[in-house]
Amino acid sequence: MSVGAQQVPVPWTPAPPQLVMAYSVCKGITRMAAKNFYYAFLVLPRRKREALCAVYAFMRRCDDITDDPKLSHVERRQQLEAWLDALHRAQQGNPTDDAILLALTDAQRRYAIPAGLLDELAHGTAMDVEEAEASMQTGSGVIHYRTFEDLRLYCYRVASVVGLVCIHVFGYRDPAAEPLAEHCGLAFQLTNIIRDVKEDASLGRVYLPEEDLEKFSLTLSDVLAVSDPARLRPVLALEADRAREFYAAGDKLISYISEDSQPALWVLISIYRALLEKIALKQYDVFTTRVALSRWEKLRFLGKGFMRRLT
Repeated sequence: MSVGAQQVPVPWTPAPPQLVMAYSVCKGITRMAAKNFYYAFLVLPRRKREALCAVYAFMRRCDDITDDPKLSHVERRQQLEAWLDALHRAQQGNPTDDAILLALTDAQRRYAIPAGLLDELAHGTAMDVEEAEASMQTGSGVIHYRTFEDLRLYCYRVASVVGLVCIHVFGYRDPAAEPLAEHCGLAFQLTNIIRDVKEDASLGRVYLPEEDLEKFSLTLSDVLAVSDPARLRPVLALEADRAREFYAAGDKLISYISEDSQPALWVLISIYRALLEKIALKQYDVFTTRVALSRWEKLRFLGKGFMRRLT
C-alpha cells in the first residue's frame, strides 16, 4: 500500500457502559471530597453535573499527587507530569482504562473545554511543589508570596481557571463572562485561604501576602507559630474584604450563563459567601476549630437553588 493510501488511525471511543461507570466513579470522588461544590452540582442538569464531577475528580487527582507526603518533591513532579501525559494521550484518542480520564475527555469534547485550561489546572497544583523546592534552595523552607499580585497567579491557576472551565460547561456566549468567572474563582480561593490558614501553616505554606502581613507588623513566623491568633485577625479581615469585592463579580456572572445552570452557580456562590461571613462572625478564629457550614445550612441553599430552577 502506498503512503498516500494508508488508513488514518481512528481515535478510540469508549463504549457507553464504560462512560457510565467512569462518570459514576467521578461522582463518588466528588461526593466524598467536594464538601461545597457537590451541593451546587446537584442543581445542574445530569450531563452538566457529570461533566463537572469529571473535572473535579481530575483536580482531586492532581492535588493528591502534589500533596502526597510519601513522595519527594521530584517524585511528585514526575508523577504529575506522567498524569498529564496520560491525559494528553487520552485527548488524542488513545485507549485508557482510567475512569477519570475517560469521563474527562468525554466531557471536554461535549462542552468544548479548551485543553489548555486543563493543563493550567495541573500546573496550578504543581506550583506548591515548585515553591517548596525554591524555598528549600533559599533556606526558608516556607512557601510564601511577597505581594497579592504574586499570589494572584497561583489563585488564577488553581481557582480562576476552574471558573473558566465551569462556564464552558454551564454555557455562555458573551466573552464578558470570562473575567467575571476569573474573579469569582479568586473569591472562592481567598475564602479557602482564610479558612485554611492553620492547616496550611502546619504544611509550611503561608498564602497571606507578606506585604499584607507587614501592614499589621506581622511576619511569616507569626503565621507559622500561631502563638497569638488574635493578632492575625486584622490581616484575615483584609483578605475577606478583598474576597467580598470579587464575589460581586460572581453575582454579575450569573446572568451571563445558560438559564439551566444559573441556579447551580447561585448555590455555589451562596455557600462560599456564607462560609466567609460565618468566619467573620467568629472574629476570624479559624484556629480553635475548622469553620464550615453545617449540612443543614448547605441543604437550605440547595433547596432554594431547586426552587430557582423550577421558577
